[in-house]
Amino acid sequence: MIEKTIEQCLLPLKGVFNFRDMGGFETLDGRKVKKGILFRAAELTGLTEEDKTYLETLNLKYVFDYRDKMEADKKPDPVIGQAKNERIPVNDFDKTAAQVSSEDMVNGGFYKLFTKEMFTNLYSNMPIQNASYKRLMTLLKRPEENLPLVHHCTGGRDRTGVGAMLILMTLHVPYEAIIEDFLLSNYTLEGFHNQMFDEVAKFFSEEELDRFKDVFLLQENYLQASMDSIVSSYGNFETYLVEEFGITEQIRENIKDFCLE
Repeated sequence: MIEKTIEQCLLPLKGVFNFRDMGGFETLDGRKVKKGILFRAAELTGLTEEDKTYLETLNLKYVFDYRDKMEADKKPDPVIGQAKNERIPVNDFDKTAAQVSSEDMVNGGFYKLFTKEMFTNLYSNMPIQNASYKRLMTLLKRPEENLPLVHHCTGGRDRTGVGAMLILMTLHVPYEAIIEDFLLSNYTLEGFHNQMFDEVAKFFSEEELDRFKDVFLLQENYLQASMDSIVSSYGNFETYLVEEFGITEQIRENIKDFCLE
């Protein structure tokens, strides 16, 4: 089942990983999210010329980057057809494993920050008054002008996972399906994760490594922390859409009519 899901959403690209089509989800009103208009991904620097030629057929309007300046300078986004590249960092001052080498992370003591509480706090803070998601949702408000779009970070899991939740919730995709999509990154990023675990293994005892793996792999309660934060701050997702992004019910219906079939 997981293999089939991965096969259906992963694009056939050779130079990058975790580049997924967000289409195909059934919504609460029985429609489905169209394929070919919303994409999520990890870093894009490794795109081959063949990959770029393939992506040009998607007619992307925007490549939206959640990374900070240090990440983007180290691995800049390529130009893809006529798409506009835009970068607004989600966590400009948060230095996590996505932004430093494994050796620097361990030697600098960054690994000590990697606790479930740290991830829960990170996810709790991300969706509230965040300039990056405000811009993402502003683009979504005018889908006829700004889609197709790909949004991405370094691994396409944490920052991109929250952005994907906001988009899919706006489209009335059931929350259970959004959680499944979020956790799918544990499979689409298996090679990426294992490479990291291999690199840091020399710095850890076996017990410490097991603990690190348990904390670092995505789990439902991380994304749930984002949703809990939205509900505790605004009461419900609908109020959040209006007050954070100016997405009224009428605007939401227009977004859904464009994105659903």
